[in-house]
Amino acid sequence: MPQQNGRPRTTVEELARRLRSEMTPLNERFSYIPIFPVAEEDLRQYLHDPVAALPAEVCGLLPKIGIVLAPYLERPNPKGAVSVVYEKPAEPKLVLSTHVSGAEFATLFFTVKEEQVADYHYFFYDEISALLSECWNESAQDSWNRLLREELSSEVHGEVDERSWHFKQILLRRPMASRKDGKPYRDYARASFRDTMTLYLHGICCDIDVESGPRQLPSRHLRKRLETLKNLFPPPEGHAVFPEDLPRT
Repeated sequence: MPQQNGRPRTTVEELARRLRSEMTPLNERFSYIPIFPVAEEDLRQYLHDPVAALPAEVCGLLPKIGIVLAPYLERPNPKGAVSVVYEKPAEPKLVLSTHVSGAEFATLFFTVKEEQVADYHYFFYDEISALLSECWNESAQDSWNRLLREELSSEVHGEVDERSWHFKQILLRRPMASRKDGKPYRDYARASFRDTMTLYLHGICCDIDVESGPRQLPSRHLRKRLETLKNLFPPPEGHAVFPEDLPRT
């Protein structure tokens, strides 16, 4: 087994198999294990709060999930496997989150040491959204495709994040008649759903701001996307999507 400063470095695939039976249940669907010391009071911010903010319809689509809180994750080279390490890697090799999927169980890995909880929440919901984009149901896909095709027909500029922006640019280089189907469209649809769902879930859990910029989807179109997700995946009781959803005092 490869070593790092005398400590074993283990790939996330190996750990996913090994740790599943050692995890502590959080609820019927989620379990967890910290593989380095994490204060008990910090577990609420890492585990209880973000899981409690997940809509029931989201949880219903997901496989059972194990959460691994690691000191650091490292990818030694762009095509290499991600491993858990105990010393902070150089910035280009540092990975903040990844997941190992199975038919009935998925294991999410997170770099936790020296990371802000707000950043952890973003990556937590991004991994959840990645899983959803692989198993979303036909109703959600139909609603999302209808929304995206309206945006493409209206030549709406911008996207929610860099990933969906990248796939949108690939799609827009194709002739107009071939933008509504095929692999480039499907790749873009999944990426835009993942990025928007990440924003939606993160906003249910935390008070966040959407940064404006030349690549940002216009606010009226972003709101329409969030309203679509709210209808498909209503937030749990006591959580809000928009300011007007908050109870008046």
